[in-house]
Amino acid sequence: MAKGDDVEVLDVAGHSVRITNPGKVFFPERGETKLDLARYYLAVAEPLLAAMGGRPLLLQRFPNGVGGPSFYQKRVAPTKADPWLTTARVSTPNGTPSDALVAVDLAHVLWAVNMGCLGFHVWPNTAADPEHADELRIDLDPGPGVSFAMIREGAAETKALLDELSVACFPKTTGNRGIHIYARLQPRWDGYTVRAAAVALARELERRRPDLLTAAWWKEERGERVFIDFNQNAPHKTVFGAWCVRANPHGQVSTPFSWDELAGVEPRELTLANVPARLAEQGNPWAAMTPQSLEPLLALHERDMADGLMDAPWPPVYPKMPNEPPRVAPSRARKEPEPH
Repeated sequence: MAKGDDVEVLDVAGHSVRITNPGKVFFPERGETKLDLARYYLAVAEPLLAAMGGRPLLLQRFPNGVGGPSFYQKRVAPTKADPWLTTARVSTPNGTPSDALVAVDLAHVLWAVNMGCLGFHVWPNTAADPEHADELRIDLDPGPGVSFAMIREGAAETKALLDELSVACFPKTTGNRGIHIYARLQPRWDGYTVRAAAVALARELERRRPDLLTAAWWKEERGERVFIDFNQNAPHKTVFGAWCVRANPHGQVSTPFSWDELAGVEPRELTLANVPARLAEQGNPWAAMTPQSLEPLLALHERDMADGLMDAPWPPVYPKMPNEPPRVAPSRARKEPEPH
């Protein structure tokens, strides 16, 4: 590590990464700085790169730290100062292309940290194989009236179903109020197919626990239930990365944990101040993650289609899809006059 006038240079992965204004406070609750954030990522480098290495990233930047203005950065280009930056061509749902930063190594992560990145949103495919989504990402979303105890219970129900299907799954806190559950996949299916499997999973969970879980896309139909957000698996959709620090005052981390910890995990207690020590003591809870087949979930999808179910609604930024129901809230549809 080299020091200069308000600059620290970190030698990482064969590159010299500058951390400018290293003493700038990013997290006001305890006063952690930009350099503290860089040191956090150095401490969790191995599991971080196991989770997102080689994947394109959408950067959420807060140049002045938590509480300041923020914006999303989709496009990155190598600079004269950093010609080693690696990018990959990605596209938005409407087909707009951009060159996204790729998490090739920790130097790329720390370059983004220096740019004020307090949110790494990770693509479900590697840059080397953009045609195949190799992760199923189950987002247990807490709407109004949903407690974290309900999220925990929903996670347990999700694991029980995936255990029945012999699909190994791994949980993490979202860094906010929810839980994400991941299953690493063989790179055989595109994002449309993975989303179809997620829809089938959500519907089956709702059948089993309609009091607790819902696959209803329209908020007015959910009630006080945990929403299984299948559309987090839509093509071109990014999800907040494992081991990544959220932009809140206390630096909450989206933290992988073991299923044995589910009953006691408290998201707000997992921060950049204590997650490195937790990792050193307990190891990586996702270490056993290996690629597996999506076919057991696709069998649920095929059963639903054979029973005459339509596709679930897509987010509005996506084009209209085959077999998709009308994109109108049920209450609004009831108010529209019938054609004569």
